[in-house]
Amino acid sequence: MFVNAKTITANTKHPNKTFNISCRQPATKTPVFASLKENTMLQHRTLLMFMSIMLLPLMMTAQNKYTLSGYIEDAATSERLIAANVYDAKSFTGTSTNNYGFFSLTLPEGTYEIVFSFIGYKNVVKSVDFTKNQRITVQLDSELEIEGVEIIGEKGGSNLERTQVSMVNVPMRQIKQLPMLLGEADVIKAIQLLPGVQSGSEGSSGLYVRGGGPDQNLILLDGVPVYNVNHLFGFFSVFNPDAIKNVSLYKGGFPARFGGRLSSVLDISMKEGNMKELHGDISVGIISSKITLEGPIIKDKTSFIISGRRTYYDLLAKPFIAIANAQYDNDDVTGGYYFYDLNAKVNHTFSDRSRLYLSAYTGTDRIYIKNKYDYHWDGNHFEDVFDLDMNWGNITTALRWNYTLTPKLFSNVTATYSKYDFNMGIEEEYTNLTDDTSEKYGFGYDSGIYDWSGKIDFDWFPSPDHSVKFGTNYTYHTFIPGVNALFIKDGETNIDTTFGAKEIYAHEFRLYAEDNFRIGKNLKANIGLHFSGFQVQNSFYTSLEPRASIRYKASNRLSLKAAYSTMSQYILLLTTSRISLPTDLWLPVTDKIKPMKSHQIAAAAVYQINDQLEVSVEGFYKTMENVIEYKEGASFLSVQNDWEDKITFGNGNAYGGEFLLKKDVGKTTGWIGYTLSWSWRKFEELNFGERFPAKYDRRHDVGIAITHKFNEKYDIGVVWVYGTGNSVSLGMQQYQGAEIPNS
Repeated sequence: MFVNAKTITANTKHPNKTFNISCRQPATKTPVFASLKENTMLQHRTLLMFMSIMLLPLMMTAQNKYTLSGYIEDAATSERLIAANVYDAKSFTGTSTNNYGFFSLTLPEGTYEIVFSFIGYKNVVKSVDFTKNQRITVQLDSELEIEGVEIIGEKGGSNLERTQVSMVNVPMRQIKQLPMLLGEADVIKAIQLLPGVQSGSEGSSGLYVRGGGPDQNLILLDGVPVYNVNHLFGFFSVFNPDAIKNVSLYKGGFPARFGGRLSSVLDISMKEGNMKELHGDISVGIISSKITLEGPIIKDKTSFIISGRRTYYDLLAKPFIAIANAQYDNDDVTGGYYFYDLNAKVNHTFSDRSRLYLSAYTGTDRIYIKNKYDYHWDGNHFEDVFDLDMNWGNITTALRWNYTLTPKLFSNVTATYSKYDFNMGIEEEYTNLTDDTSEKYGFGYDSGIYDWSGKIDFDWFPSPDHSVKFGTNYTYHTFIPGVNALFIKDGETNIDTTFGAKEIYAHEFRLYAEDNFRIGKNLKANIGLHFSGFQVQNSFYTSLEPRASIRYKASNRLSLKAAYSTMSQYILLLTTSRISLPTDLWLPVTDKIKPMKSHQIAAAAVYQINDQLEVSVEGFYKTMENVIEYKEGASFLSVQNDWEDKITFGNGNAYGGEFLLKKDVGKTTGWIGYTLSWSWRKFEELNFGERFPAKYDRRHDVGIAITHKFNEKYDIGVVWVYGTGNSVSLGMQQYQGAEIPNS
């Protein structure tokens, strides 16, 4: 952002200003930036007022209350458990663990029977004297066979009790047991079976949530955004189930801690590694093999996990290529395709208050073809060598430090790096072996996005009726929209040039605060505010986004819910296909391109049929502004115009209803989901300005996923999917072009 010197002085002197800007701008634009400044100040004051209100519970907390805090872990591995329950057995007053297994429960002075529970684990009951603050670590033993579970008080995994609307947890054991394409268990394909979620095409692992596009999903791996989640052009996802601990999907009613996308958040946590003993798994499948190794480095203090996967399409194809080459004496072809993933994580416990995590992921797809052709012509001996190499992939890294500041205040400091890039190179060389001369031609294309990020998050538990989260985040983006390289070596001609769009740099920051609180016995709410800013080129965009979810418990088995959320998105994906292609481009908003924005309302009813079976019905309506599409005839390789001139802007909306019957415990588990929905787009430069169904529109969608465990050796899984066809416009008329007579 560029402003004049006078504006800089005004900015830095304002008491509420949280950042400084030092650049320059012709004075003629000062009124525009002054207006922007006033708007930003208003948003800052609103955010500060909201955060002040959030602090009120601390001032109201009585002095004769004491806090029990600590962690809940798996007894066999010391993996910390997410959303485990901690509550008083008599009053059912309780809380649940956060994403790092931490809990904090404050109660009046006295002696209580405290229950520690988690679905699939045996309950632990401890008698605790609340006469002082205490910190403990509780380990739960897994139940080998779960016939049922008695629901007492707050059940952390239950949609009946949860405040959040449109949020689903999918157990990893179910994902691993579901049958998938070519026998490969896949996180994204399992998510597609849920109502409100669709795939881009049959068998692909794209995500289209409630009428949104593939770029409108925030997909996090240990808190790091993953920009390309697909292998094999979208038929497999990059997430190796053997390395994953927890999967949560938010389709609406977004908590304030999330931002940057319009349609969904998929929050995936990696395993931490076994603290007790060394353990390994090897799996050999039809198209890939996997190996996982985890164990302690220092028992009960430091652990690791490393998990790798590689396909062998290229190895399987070699015999067929050799047979083909045998038919042609002068033609030698080699080539193939493969992808690999590697997940690794190390964590170390300094004390019962401090823990450090280092996690990383890298994965790559590669296609390579080399054709060597030998021939004679006009008395000369020639050799023609054609070489194509195309690869794309991700790297993510996260360094996180958990520290318990007080028994009620938990902090998490994170530094992350994320990279996605696509590279394609084509070379062809003609060599005259008779006179030792050659000609060489080549073309290359590179694109990608690199992120450096730092953030700090706090979980504060002032009382059992309040769970507060707040924090801030900063990200430095580098966008490479598409760089082309061309070289020609032909005798005396020697051309080596690079052309295409220039790199773009951007700064993004976020502030948020939210409170999940109880009002009386039956009413719970999650109220939050998310503030974001994005500085790119000469523009600085800001957005203030209120979020609210409310749950009313009409009876012990029936909950009614409602939610409103607004989201902004500063980065976008240019794509021309319903399947994920490596040529899809991640790009930022610019001076010409405005941020996308959505508003979504949702309402739901959740009914618990019995202790194991739950049914929910939900309706939603979403509007979207400044969505983008390629103009007619434009593509990523058309370099005659800048990429900003290849796209057009419009609006969209989506609405519908969802039904979900779900069972998480017992020998038979799974769900049945149905979606009825509509998704529309309208662009002035497309379809004569008339609205049309989005390419993600699907009227009816049914997903059934059921698994049954006979015993410890045998289980069976069934998946059935039904979806109506995609919208397509067919030609209705044709005309004959004018013929030009020969002159």
